[in-house]
Amino acid sequence: MSDFDAGVALVLGGSGGVGSAIVAQLAAAGTDVAATYRNNRAGAEAAADAARAHGRTATTHALDLSDGEATAALLTELASRFGAIHSVIHAVGPRIDQPYLSQVSPEQWTTAVHADLDGFFHVVRAAIPHLRASQGTLVAITSAGVHRTPVGDVLSVAPKAAVEALVRTVAKEEGRFGVRANNVALGVIEAGMFLDLREREFDQSWIDAATRNTPLRRFGTADEVAHVAVFLASRRSSYVTGQTIRVDGGYAV
Repeated sequence: MSDFDAGVALVLGGSGGVGSAIVAQLAAAGTDVAATYRNNRAGAEAAADAARAHGRTATTHALDLSDGEATAALLTELASRFGAIHSVIHAVGPRIDQPYLSQVSPEQWTTAVHADLDGFFHVVRAAIPHLRASQGTLVAITSAGVHRTPVGDVLSVAPKAAVEALVRTVAKEEGRFGVRANNVALGVIEAGMFLDLREREFDQSWIDAATRNTPLRRFGTADEVAHVAVFLASRRSSYVTGQTIRVDGGYAV
């Protein structure tokens, strides 16, 4: 028996390491899935293939979240094709540099905010009518750095803090329509952007320090994130809204 109502779950950023794990686990939990990508079509198709292996329909869609009209059009298309959008999971993690705040240029700041926060605003604005219709759920993948400030991570953490505020606003304002909204705040996850940063910037001393700062003394996996995201998107969390669940191995404690 499915943990979801009829319709489709939409995963923004379904081509990344965390997003693709969410796509697969949504299908395993019994729902059709649509996954978006910006450049990594191969990653999105691999995620869709994993979903189809569970006997579900899975579609992939190129999407630039900075285009609000295109975002709204895609959601309308999916609602028409599948009958409803019951869940929207935002798993987009733009690649960023890691300067100290004193070294951040106005151009870097504008680019980070536009890519992360403005894109999420377009998603929320487009999703609300569909989630009202389905009494659906919004889940945003954010950062444990919002809750325990790391150095050199302001270009990620500052926009993600605003994303969390938007999610709480949706929970507060749209709950009367049966809409739920929650955040999943990530620590160091061995997938996606972390793998790129490890190659470019993180030496062994960084890895050792990050491990010591995590009570579980290890980094997380994409599947561990996906378990929580799918729970929050499903009927199993039907009385949970406005919350942030930290999947960070205890980093923010």
